[in-house]
Order: sequence, then C-alpha cells, then structure tokens
Amino acid sequence: VIAIDLYDGKVATNADDAGKYMQEVKPERAFAILNGALQYAGTDSEIQTIGWCFGGGWSLQATILAGENSKGCVMYYGMPETDINKLEKIKSPVLGIFASKDGWINHTVVDAFENQMKSLHKPLAIKWYDADHAFANPSNPSKYDKDAAEDANKLAVAFCPN
Repeated sequence: VIAIDLYDGKVATNADDAGKYMQEVKPERAFAILNGALQYAGTDSEIQTIGWCFGGGWSLQATILAGENSKGCVMYYGMPETDINKLEKIKSPVLGIFASKDGWINHTVVDAFENQMKSLHKPLAIKWYDADHAFANPSNPSKYDKDAAEDANKLAVAFCPN
C-alpha cells in the first residue's frame, strides 16, 4: 500500500485548511508524485486506487497513469476527468461513488463522464447515494451518513478485493 501525499507534508485538520491545501496543489507536482509512486511500485505491479473528494479525482488520474498495471479505481465523489484522450488510457474498471445532494460534482458532471466512458467502451459502475458530498467522512458529522458510508465501503471492497 502506498499512501500518496499530494499536500507535501501539510496536514489538514479542518475544512478550511483542506480547501487551502487543495488549491495549492500544482498539477505538475501532483503528476510527478503519482509517477514516482508508480515507478516505486515497479513495472510488474498491480495498481488499485481509491480516493475521496480531491483524492477521488486523483485516484482516477493515478489509474490513467498506471495504464496496463491498473486493476481498478474507486473514486468517492471526486471530480471526473473530461479529456477523452486521457479517458482512452484507462485500462481497468472504475467505480464512481457519488452523492445526489452534492452541488458541485452533480448528475450533470457525472452523466457526462459516464457518457464519455460508455462511448469508449470503458468499464464503469456508478453508484449514487441520497446524501451530501463527504457522506463517508465520519469526522464531518453534519454530512456523514453512516448507512451510505457502510454500503459504499462494501461496494468498494468488493470492487477491488485485493
């Protein structure tokens, strides 16, 4: 298991810090970190990725970078990729877990992603929960939905069992 640190050692202890650190991440640096992790894992590695929110979007990016080594991707309410040329590089199934009350990563955004993936014949499963963004985060009691989080966890574990 490799835990990727895209915040370069900074630890967010509240939503404001998380938002600030997220905005500070430069894509070039993030891709360099992901490529370094993939190189460290080795050319014979089998890569499965998972991430929540910001990490959900980067889970998908890591899957794209992993290419043939990718064996599965789980993205919890993360921003989907929109570049069809990047989506063409996906070589493994993707599970997208989304919240119907999310005002940002909403049905319009996810439906477009789903349509692109279908047009490319890429394996994609989408699961919607009647919950808000961050519903699987128990440290955020105003949004945490225990039942949805437990169900989503079961799906994620079954999706990428290794």
